[in-house]
Amino acid sequence: MNDVQLKLDEKGHGHFYILDGEEQVAEMVVSIAGGMLTVYHTEVLPKAEGKGLAKQLLSAMVDHARKNGLKVIPLCPYVHAQFKRHADAYADVWHKSDQ
Repeated sequence: MNDVQLKLDEKGHGHFYILDGEEQVAEMVVSIAGGMLTVYHTEVLPKAEGKGLAKQLLSAMVDHARKNGLKVIPLCPYVHAQFKRHADAYADVWHKSDQ
C-alpha cells in the first residue's frame, strides 16, 4: 500500500487516494474553494476493507485542511459521522452550517 496522495485539478476538484501498486483501492472525493474543503464521498474497495484506509484518508484530509487554513464541510456520511463522534478532535476544522 502506498501513502495517501492528493490530486486536484485547476478548479480545486479532486481526491485523496491510496494505491496498491497501480490500482486505486481507496479514495475521498473533495473540492477546495473559498477557504472551504468539501468532502463528498469516501470509498474503499471491498478487497481492501478493514485495513484502516478510510481513517488514513480522513487523517490526510484533516492534516491538509489544518496546514492550509481550510474549514471542512463533511457532506460525506463517513466523514460527518467521524466528525460527530470525535467533535473535539475536529472542532478546529469543522464548518458547521446550522446547529
